[in-house]
Amino acid sequence: MKMAVSNSLAKRSKETSFTAYLKNDAVKNQINGVIGGKNGQRFISSIVSAVGNNPTLQECENSSIVSAALLGESLNLSPSPQLGQYYMVPFKDNKAGIKVAQFQLGYKGYIQLAIRSGQYKKLNVLAIKKGELIRFDPLNEDIEVNLIADENEREKAETIGYYAMFEYTNGFKKAMYWSKEKMKAHAIKYSQGYAADIKKGTKWTFWSKDFDGMAYKTMLRQIISKWGIMSIDMQRAIDSDMAVINEDGTRTYVDNEPVEQQEYEEVSVSEENQEIVQEQTQSSNVTVETPTDNTTTNNIEEKNVQSAFFNF
Repeated sequence: MKMAVSNSLAKRSKETSFTAYLKNDAVKNQINGVIGGKNGQRFISSIVSAVGNNPTLQECENSSIVSAALLGESLNLSPSPQLGQYYMVPFKDNKAGIKVAQFQLGYKGYIQLAIRSGQYKKLNVLAIKKGELIRFDPLNEDIEVNLIADENEREKAETIGYYAMFEYTNGFKKAMYWSKEKMKAHAIKYSQGYAADIKKGTKWTFWSKDFDGMAYKTMLRQIISKWGIMSIDMQRAIDSDMAVINEDGTRTYVDNEPVEQQEYEEVSVSEENQEIVQEQTQSSNVTVETPTDNTTTNNIEEKNVQSAFFNF
């Protein structure tokens, strides 16, 4: 009982400390410089709520939290885990001996920014299950699949790869397919935390906790950044993804540098927040409409982008 009271008081103290930090004149000026007015108060309320619901985030440097949140706000994205547009992920800076908040764009954030450009008629990403893939022609980007009709059975089936596509309003199309093995190799190469998870048998990173959700984000990032129309906001978001935003606006990338240069390690989020992230990814998996004969040739029949992704 005493321990529970002590933990509660410690949490309240950290929340109070962050709230007090936001009242600092320099911080107010920083926030007003980006937002200002009534939006400034809404921003403060949302960020205080986000920090209050994440005990490990409360241990991060206040300035890194505000900088990450201001970037999200400038992109008109919400910090709410329920929306999954972006996350402030705690990392430990081993060199400085402090914890900092990293800006991580969620795949729903990619979707929001793509939709706002007004250039995309269709946008889709899908996990391909064992036994579904008949063929994928990388030259013509045609895919043929036999989707499992039963949703429960399909959800339990082993994932063997990932498919993503988009179509512009002018009719231009692009599609790509990655095997799960290729996705795993990509994750190991660019996420030191995930590589460490595999080596140690731990599950600290989002890659370990929800591989499919991170794979969806990777597919969208790959196809949009290489072949999609990049709005200014989309470019900023991609450039800042997986980075700690410093007070001067510069970025420090904490999970895509060579291991020997890496001076950060990801901090585990609480079980409560792990479940929130997992639930959001699972409940919002982007799916395709299943044809009546379960067989699709050339193109998977994608849902219209509005109906496919505005399911928050």
